Amino acid sequence: MKAIRLLIFSLLIVSAVCTDVIAQNTDEDTIKRFLIIKKHAENGDAEAQNLAGLSYASGVGVKKDYAMAVKWYRKAAEQGYAEAQSNLAAMYGKGQGVQEDNVEAVKWFRKAAEQGHIKAQYFLGLYLYSGVGTPTDYSEAAKWYRKAAEKGHAAAQSDLGLMYYNGLGVSKDYAEAVKWYREAAELGDADAQARLGFGYAEGGKGLPKNEAEAVKWYRKAADQGNAIAQNNLAKMYSHGMGVPQDEVEAYAWYNLAAASMEAARKNRDIISRRLPPEARLAGQQRTKQLQREIENREIERLIKEDNKRKEDLLKGA
Repeated sequence: MKAIRLLIFSLLIVSAVCTDVIAQNTDEDTIKRFLIIKKHAENGDAEAQNLAGLSYASGVGVKKDYAMAVKWYRKAAEQGYAEAQSNLAAMYGKGQGVQEDNVEAVKWFRKAAEQGHIKAQYFLGLYLYSGVGTPTDYSEAAKWYRKAAEKGHAAAQSDLGLMYYNGLGVSKDYAEAVKWYREAAELGDADAQARLGFGYAEGGKGLPKNEAEAVKWYRKAADQGNAIAQNNLAKMYSHGMGVPQDEVEAYAWYNLAAASMEAARKNRDIISRRLPPEARLAGQQRTKQLQREIENREIERLIKEDNKRKEDLLKGA
């Protein structure tokens, strides 16, 4: 692939005409890069085949086409290329470009996981935990979560913490649960932040009761759109736990969580009935403000993720 890197970054003029290059990202340099990648992929280079799959899956340099992404991922995966095996597994899991097949997803995630692919290790653990595409096996799930967690995968850290908290596949150990929750929470995992918040709110299971810390972690998760955290943060505002009592703020957070939580909807309606009309209106306006802020953060996250994916693609090329 060294030759590909030199070709791409020197931006040599490619005279070949390719009819399927009607790209979402249509700048000429990006299309040239894709054509170079595809040429090497057609010559059997596994890394280039995976990059071709990424290009088709993301629409970088070529029109998005999941079926073509699957084709190229499979060629690389069958050569033992771990990243392609993981990517192919994800396509099977989501039913993109191929009929959804969780058994096949597990098969390819396992092949990649056994080569040390971190994301595949996490997803293999997730499938084993949920019993989708494979029998439930908590011990095996914990094993694969741990492999990914020890390499810094935040979701794996959070889910491993949950297994320690519940004693699934491992001996129940609240201190170990908190350890993994905290590592994941500090990496920005919303589920871990919500779990850490709950631990501080309740106290006694690996954490001291500390309502101010609970509010801090609930807020971090709530700001990412985590409905459980939004509901729990609303409760803290409603009862003045860790923050000054503020029923308008409680109403707003319950209102946000109500979109996906029946309990939050009921709590919002209870508060709504005791709020005067002007306070209820303020709560509705605050809901809209919070929703805009959450959406803007999510847009920024997706843009960063998309840019990183494109950068990684070009670095890999």
